[in-house]
Amino acid sequence: MKDYHFCATCIHFMVEKTDKGTGYRCKRLGYETHPKYKFNCWNPKEHIIKLMEKEKTTE
Repeated sequence: MKDYHFCATCIHFMVEKTDKGTGYRCKRLGYETHPKYKFNCWNPKEHIIKLMEKEKTTE
C-alpha cells in the first residue's frame, strides 16, 4: 500500500503564493510546513480516502 500520509494530502494543508514565492502552511496549527512533512494530526482529503479504499479492494 502506498504511503499517502503527508501534509500535502491533509485537509488542513494550504498553499500561500506571495510576491516572495510560494509557502505552505497548516491551517489547523498555523505553522509553516512542507508538502512531504508528516504529523500525527493528519486528516486526509476526500479524494485520498477514496484512493486508499480503492487500493485496499485491489489487494
